[in-house]
Amino acid sequence: MRVSPLRGHAHPDGVRAEAPPAGPAPHLGEESLRILVGTEGDSLLLMDINTTETEASEPWDYVLVADRCTQRNPRQVQRQQQFLEELERKGFCYKAREDQEKVFFGIRADNRVFDRYRRLLMEPEATAPRGELAGPTSIPATTRIRIVNFVLNSKMAAGDTLQDLVKDGVFEAGFPLHKGEEDLKKKWARWRNMFQQQPIGDIRNYFGEKVALYFAWLGWYTYMLVPAAVVGLIIFLSGFAHFEASQISREICEAHDVYMCPRGDHNPRYQRLSETCAFAKLTHLFDNEGTVLFAMFMALWATVFLELWKRERARVVLQWDLYGWDEDQEEMALGLIACPDYQPRLHQHSYMRSTVILLLSLLMICLMIGMAHVLVIYRVLAAALFSSAFPFLGEQVTTAVVVTGALVHYVSILVMTKINKYVALKLCDFEKPRTFSERESKFTIKFFTLQFFAHFSSLIYIAFILGRINGNPGKSVRLAGLWKLEECHLSGCMMDLFVQMAIIMGLKQTLSNCMEYLGPWLAHKCRSMRATSQDPELRHWQRNYRLNPVNTFSLFGEFMEMMIQYGFTTVFVAAFPLAPLLALFSNLAEIRLDAIKMVRLQRRLVPRKAKDIGTWLLVLEIIGMLAVIANGMVIAFTSEFIPRVVYKYRYGPCRQGAHPAVDCLTGYVNHSLSVFYTKDFQNPVEIEGSENVTECRYRDYGAAQNSNFTEQSWFLLAIRLAFLILFEHVALCVKLIAAWFVPDVRQSVKNEVLKKKHQRLGEAGLPGPGVGPGPESRSTRDSGPRAQTWSGPRAGQEAKTQSCCHHHHPPQPWLCVCVGGL
Repeated sequence: MRVSPLRGHAHPDGVRAEAPPAGPAPHLGEESLRILVGTEGDSLLLMDINTTETEASEPWDYVLVADRCTQRNPRQVQRQQQFLEELERKGFCYKAREDQEKVFFGIRADNRVFDRYRRLLMEPEATAPRGELAGPTSIPATTRIRIVNFVLNSKMAAGDTLQDLVKDGVFEAGFPLHKGEEDLKKKWARWRNMFQQQPIGDIRNYFGEKVALYFAWLGWYTYMLVPAAVVGLIIFLSGFAHFEASQISREICEAHDVYMCPRGDHNPRYQRLSETCAFAKLTHLFDNEGTVLFAMFMALWATVFLELWKRERARVVLQWDLYGWDEDQEEMALGLIACPDYQPRLHQHSYMRSTVILLLSLLMICLMIGMAHVLVIYRVLAAALFSSAFPFLGEQVTTAVVVTGALVHYVSILVMTKINKYVALKLCDFEKPRTFSERESKFTIKFFTLQFFAHFSSLIYIAFILGRINGNPGKSVRLAGLWKLEECHLSGCMMDLFVQMAIIMGLKQTLSNCMEYLGPWLAHKCRSMRATSQDPELRHWQRNYRLNPVNTFSLFGEFMEMMIQYGFTTVFVAAFPLAPLLALFSNLAEIRLDAIKMVRLQRRLVPRKAKDIGTWLLVLEIIGMLAVIANGMVIAFTSEFIPRVVYKYRYGPCRQGAHPAVDCLTGYVNHSLSVFYTKDFQNPVEIEGSENVTECRYRDYGAAQNSNFTEQSWFLLAIRLAFLILFEHVALCVKLIAAWFVPDVRQSVKNEVLKKKHQRLGEAGLPGPGVGPGPESRSTRDSGPRAQTWSGPRAGQEAKTQSCCHHHHPPQPWLCVCVGGL
């Protein structure tokens, strides 16, 4: 018996429905069901219909939920009934169950629904032979849900889709049910399985290829982080090996008679260079000779990672038999099945729309850059405020400003993420993409671009601008003529960059992950505290409804989070060698967090087919290119690597040759600090200790008389630019060679695809090599098991085809097949 709502008030057996008794609705048992029918009043009538055990045991594909308040609105009820009746005409059966607050509609597709989608069931995921319709029991659950979801979101006769009805409040939600997830809970969505291999095949069978490819990529990315984390840790620990042996650190720690010029208004005193001894040693941990090698290694690692992922992706997709699957073709197939008059939207381009989108995108990027300037203003004002409000901080004011600046930047990232998502959606809709996949691709590019500037704008400022526009000690650049711009730490800007990256990345990987898990967990626990029905079926529907809702951007958000993390791991990794190690630990937890969320805390995602990770692969390649440029610039302009090399071979004691008894960097600290005479300060009396200091030093290569750039500073700038060009070209060449050396697709996969093509051509009935003109070959071909006797018009067509083949010189068997198949 198919269960469906009744039109009007009449019972199928001629018995009129009666209004339910007053008072709260009772909980219904498994053998009783209440059907909503339209009324002329303000409320619905409910019919009790007995169901059979067969119907109660059959699975429901989808559940629609409506609030009981909407059932008092005749207009809402009418639209609800029209939608359900249209589903009935399309071959769906449904029944309604209610509790104290909601009305649930179980939706199940009849077998004849899937008859219309023969094209989908011929896809490789079906278990039936190619070209034959699979039985209803052999249809994978992911295919059933995809087809039902497509029908529900197709325009009905009234012009509404399920999304339109949800938006208008006719239905509150619609979602597929979690069924058979116990195996995934045991093998995957548990913390104890953190170091076990993911069951990608089971994930695919439950959530579809899109989700399975995300977890396959995330697992591969985590696996490939192991060598990067090990090398980064070795580079970091190598600094510890020279923690006390560094010549530069020793000179700084022993410079008791060298005074540094005041760096800001918050601490107007001359500071001994030896007071920065601890920071100098810490800076050497991540600014040493291994930094360049690690940056080169990460450029090579990023390329090898992408190439090996392409190979892994090809292997996985070949196992799923989706290597030649085409998403656009499937979308057109679905459209034709739903509507015989379906016409695909043609590609179109508007220069006006593109210009507007470009200008608006540039405006948003300028806003991101403006946010970086706001952070600059904050740090300047915070330095003045902290020095007056917390005088006990002393020299730690700069550290406090850097730390709080990173926290402010993190909060701004959270705010701008929501704004960027809204703007990217509006820009994407304005562009009018042709298909959903094209819309998703365009949205990905726009959203990632805005997010990249939101996350990395302050890092770009610290790495390449901080301390370079401040002027000299005698004539400082001031904000609004009042506050002096901040400068890098006395040990260099690498220290500030390291602190900024460590705080932001640490918060992103810890606090964000905790909120990402605790938020859905607490929300689910609160909703689960409500009373549930005694009916097992209704209780199952309630349990799924009370899970956290999902949408088309649920998986998108997980991808975006990983892309930003990948950017932190590669773009400025020269300043933070521990970034891969931190990412590795984070990903081990991220995989299980996402698994637990999808299986235990969220409603079931609608499965989607996919044969790759889509536009995200392009994003990864763009990040790889940016990483080469950014790391080259960090080494050239932020790190002290170039000045040390130049001093070693041009100005140091080893310029004529190495001396075993002398360190080649002896005297580097004195060489790299410029001299400024204290009498040239505008207000020297206000500076503490000015009566005992006649000259101070600052980090630059300026002349002592006028602080102008010296010949040495121009020579150093030329070497920096030459190194940047050389580094980027070498790194890019290494990337290209690695991409060529590691094929995108394994030879075994290519050979398997070749064999399948050959097999399909053979199954299509292509004649063998012995077929040719003449009676012998004709009889040989017709005597096999594929021989057929044609009569009528087909016989004439066959004769014409064979005549065409026999009179073609040289004979072309493929021509017979092509013409005969028309």
